[in-house]
Amino acid sequence: MKLSNQLPFYALCVSSIMLTGCINSTKNNAAEGVILPAQKFDLSQWQINTPTDIDNDGVVDEIRLKELQSYYHPDYFYINDEGNMVFAAPNKAITSVNSTNTRSELHNMLGGELAQEKDFSNNFALKNNRRAEQFAQIGGNLKATLSVNHVSKRAKYAEKPTAYSVVVGQVHAIQDPARQAEGEGYGWGNEPLKIYFKKWPNHQYGSVFWNYERNLEKDNPNRIDISYPVWGNDWLDKSEPAKKGIALDEPFSYEVNVVDNTMYLTFTNERHGTMKYEINLANNIDAFGVQDTLDHPKGYQGEGHFFKAGAYNQCSTADKPSFRYPACPGTGDWKTDKLNGDYTQVTFMALTTTSGYLPDNE
Repeated sequence: MKLSNQLPFYALCVSSIMLTGCINSTKNNAAEGVILPAQKFDLSQWQINTPTDIDNDGVVDEIRLKELQSYYHPDYFYINDEGNMVFAAPNKAITSVNSTNTRSELHNMLGGELAQEKDFSNNFALKNNRRAEQFAQIGGNLKATLSVNHVSKRAKYAEKPTAYSVVVGQVHAIQDPARQAEGEGYGWGNEPLKIYFKKWPNHQYGSVFWNYERNLEKDNPNRIDISYPVWGNDWLDKSEPAKKGIALDEPFSYEVNVVDNTMYLTFTNERHGTMKYEINLANNIDAFGVQDTLDHPKGYQGEGHFFKAGAYNQCSTADKPSFRYPACPGTGDWKTDKLNGDYTQVTFMALTTTSGYLPDNE
């Protein structure tokens, strides 16, 4: 959905009363004294998906780059009193076509407003990609400081690893059916990186970990996530992480550097210090240096990639057999779901993107 050339400001406000928010122009925001996210953060190469359907077209709202510069939502995407950028998503709301998870999440767009999401000009490549010169750049850097304020407190299938969790940063591959048809084994839209926070409702602390998804077709049973703990546990460990973990509202930082074919990850927290990982994304050697014979032998080298950041709620309301569906409750009414704890919320204090470069001490 594009919001430009749709309805005037007052009509958007009226039509969104049931969503407890409205989409404002820069002029109206200035009159109301609202500080826009784009006024505090450089969002000049981002678009956003929010868990809304303002025009009732049955498609999740996609706020493109130009529109994002004058956009906020008072519940799902706004600047708080401390000048930080808040993302929120209830368990139950409209989702993107290929997902059952709600999100308030930015999508990096290197090519600008006119390019389509899957255009090479909007994405970065690995050095070994045979079309690397057609992409906007080789590699990239994503850096963020944030705190997780809330994750869903309820799940029907608490044992499923996605319960009680949120993804706060991603490297995502392009989903492109045309590439799938080429027979290269690419274009599935998988994720070589998802940075998670997970906290069980009866635990004092949560865990930060990152996942690598094997780059296989959707229906391949080996297409699973490999989880690496940073602070606390990985996503399968049900034990209390205690002070080894991260508390709600406790700030931490991550930095993602994709240089040539290698992804360097740096995580920093005041209590825990720094944790570093690296993984070559152009083969099937995991982050421990062990060959994963079940992964694609060339990893993600044939893909186009982009960064995502925000609140990607992993507490899907779908009730299906896969480990991805914990059947978390939700009504679809924001006030009710917030009161019941059926939502996720993340606050970013810093967010930047640049070209990739080797991290310190490498």
